[in-house]
Amino acid sequence: MLLGILAGLLTCALWGLTFVAPRLIDPYSALDLTVMRYGAFALGCLVLMIHPRLRPRGFSRQRWMIGLALGSVGYIGYFLAAAFAVLLAGAAIPPLIVGLMPVVLAVIANTRDRSLPWSRLTLPLLLILIGVSVVNVDTLARTEPAELGSLLLGILLSFVALSTWVAYGLINSVVMNGPNPPQSFHWTAIQGMGAGIGVLLLLPFATFPDLMAAGVEGTGRFIFWALLLGLAGSLMATWLWLIAATRMPLALAAQLIVAETVFGLFFGFLYEARLPTMWEGIGIVLQIAGVGLAIALFNQARKLKLATEAIIASRNA
Repeated sequence: MLLGILAGLLTCALWGLTFVAPRLIDPYSALDLTVMRYGAFALGCLVLMIHPRLRPRGFSRQRWMIGLALGSVGYIGYFLAAAFAVLLAGAAIPPLIVGLMPVVLAVIANTRDRSLPWSRLTLPLLLILIGVSVVNVDTLARTEPAELGSLLLGILLSFVALSTWVAYGLINSVVMNGPNPPQSFHWTAIQGMGAGIGVLLLLPFATFPDLMAAGVEGTGRFIFWALLLGLAGSLMATWLWLIAATRMPLALAAQLIVAETVFGLFFGFLYEARLPTMWEGIGIVLQIAGVGLAIALFNQARKLKLATEAIIASRNA
């Protein structure tokens, strides 16, 4: 289980780089980073598919279309929204808002199957609401009037990133939990090709300043972050999360996702060379506590449901 925990933490650390990398690549743009990152992701998938066992086969046309759409819209749409949100809203707000994803997915599922009474969700949802509100209000209060528009746009883009990631999670869950689920790498490879298609569509809009304008150091830094996010943050992180998910209990794996928010906040504050303000600190603690508590409650309900079904099945046997 220790290997699973370490793999999960490393995955969350790689995912957390999304919230700082766009601020480290000047004079390159977030769009340039998106094109380079997902170009590397797509190329990495294609190289691995040279091996016959890693080539996706036997997929219906509908499943191919879903996988390609998830790769182009899900991956690229999410990263673009998150990248510009970080540039506009700073270190604290985007990771906290995007970090609501596992709870939003669980709440949507609970609306459908009512596995948990809403009264039990009152406390964690209240903690989350207060936590996110405190950080947003504190940031708004400290923002100069001239920069208020940019900050509000950054908050809006954070919610766009969250919505995109939730939609991706819901569609991906339907495929992976439905009949004849695909093998994990085959499904990742199809999404990687979808990301490559998205890159081709975005390529005409990328600026890519020349070497003279960016300098050798700036260009090297940009290539480093693009390859790190593409090959490690997208391709390798998928495999690491699969290692984590198969080597520790579901309840622990689900709660470990909160670490992505923690790493995103840590990297952001490290870049800004500061500690969180008092209100940011309070909001962060409340939000992470609420997310962790909500995930724990949903997993308790899921385990109870499975145990009940097992007892009923044994009695009917």
